[in-house]
Amino acid sequence: MNARDKAIIADIERFRYLTRDDIAELYFGHTRHPITQTNLVLKRLRRDGYVKCSTERRKYVYYAADRKLKADSQKVAHFLAIADYYKRIRAVEEPRVFEVEPKLGGKGQPEPDVFTIWKGAPWYVEIQRSTYTDKQMAEKLNRYEAYYNSGEWKREPWQPQNRAIFPYVWIIGAAKYNVGERPFRVYQASVDEMMARIKR
Repeated sequence: MNARDKAIIADIERFRYLTRDDIAELYFGHTRHPITQTNLVLKRLRRDGYVKCSTERRKYVYYAADRKLKADSQKVAHFLAIADYYKRIRAVEEPRVFEVEPKLGGKGQPEPDVFTIWKGAPWYVEIQRSTYTDKQMAEKLNRYEAYYNSGEWKREPWQPQNRAIFPYVWIIGAAKYNVGERPFRVYQASVDEMMARIKR
C-alpha cells in the first residue's frame, strides 16, 4: 500500500463517510482521468478489506471497514456535509488543523461539528442541515459560553504560547438566529458569504 492509499483511508476514517467524487476531488483532481483513477483505487481498497461501500445512495459512499459504522446511518448526510465544507475551505487555503466532531470534554460541553485552524484563526464550526429554534440554538451557544468561562480551552495543545485564543464560532445553515451577547465572536454565514467577508 502506498502513501496515497494510506492518506485516502485516513481521510475516510476522519470524515467517517466519503463519496467517490469526494475522493476524486481530494486526491485525483490533478490527473487526466480522476474518476477512473479513483475507481481503480477504491476497488482495490474494497477488495483488500480496508473500506466498505454503501450502495444505498445515488452516489456510492465509502467508510472504513474496521469502524462500527452503518451503511444506512442517519448521519451519513451530516458527515458528507462536513466533507463538503472541508473541500470548500481547502480550495481557498489548506486548513492547518481539521478535526471532525472533536471532543471538548464530558457531558454538557459544546459539541462542534468541526474544529479547524484556517486562515490563521481557530474556528468551531456548526453545520446546520435542519432549522433549530432560537431556544435550541441558545442552549447550544450556552454550552460554548460555559466552556469559555471554564478556561479549559486555554490548555488545548494547538494554543499559541504567548496568549490563549478562544475560537470563533461559525454557524452555517439556512436560518439566522438571535445569538445574543456572547464573550466570543459568533458568525452566521455560508461559506461563500465568509469568503467574501475575508477577501474585503
